[in-house]
This record gives sequence, C-alpha cells and structure tokens, in this order.
Amino acid sequence: MQDDPFWKTKTLAEMSNEEWESLCDGCGLCCLNKLEDWETGEIAFTSVACKLLDGDTCRCKDYENRQETVPDCIQLTLKGLREIQWLPPTCGYRLIDEGRDLYWWHPLVSGDPRTVHEAGVSAKGRTISEEGLDVEDLEDYVVDWPMRLGENRG
Repeated sequence: MQDDPFWKTKTLAEMSNEEWESLCDGCGLCCLNKLEDWETGEIAFTSVACKLLDGDTCRCKDYENRQETVPDCIQLTLKGLREIQWLPPTCGYRLIDEGRDLYWWHPLVSGDPRTVHEAGVSAKGRTISEEGLDVEDLEDYVVDWPMRLGENRG
C-alpha cells in the first residue's frame, strides 16, 4: 500500500519549499495582467502576459531573478494566497488550501508537465506580451476564460 502524496497529508504551512514550488501546475494564469474595478473590487483578467512569461511553456523565462526584472511580480506566500482574490479556480495552492484535491491534469497527479496544456487549462497560445503595449490598452484584452477553466474537472 502506497503512502498518500504530500499534498494530501500536509497543510501548505507544513510543506517544504520544494513541495510548495511543485504545487505550481505551470498554467501561467497568475502571470496574466489583471484590472481591478476601483469601485466594486472586481478583478478582470486580460490575455496580456508578463514580459517574462514564455507563451509556449507557460513558465517564467527568469524565475530566479523575476522580482529584480519585474518588481511588482508577486511572490506567492501562504498569507498572500489567502489575501489574493484573483487566483484561478484551478490553482493548486488554492485547491489545497480549500481542502480540495488537485485535478487529474496537475503534473503531480499525472506525472507529466504537459497535461495542464493538453487539458486546455493553461494560458499556452492564448497570450500576448505586455512589452510595447500601453497600459491604457489593457481593457481591450479582457478575457473571462481564466476563471472558467475549472468548471469541467474531467
């Protein structure tokens, strides 16, 4: 009989840094630019990605130094996780924190980092880079698919 995987037996606070980092499914959705309505607090995703996001792999091009290159890049922490309202419903950190299990396509479950893309729940092929784009034009790129991706668990 196999032991349960760490994400089923540990809380987020109990995880090692390596375990914490492995909860990222590589979808790239957190790297999309978002707009917040100042009156309602509602968050809108755009298809405009951080300049460091590789649109084909959905991985950061310079993860180790990302906060030097992009000072407003958010380092996800346990405290931050509970304060950030825009994490998509498919986010592994969010799922585990809410006491739910990872989806079948999560690399920790499937054993393959490509399944997040094959399942159609990543930003792969759906984004443009923010480089050269005027921030005033972000409204032209609002999309709703990041918040709908978890509707079909498969």
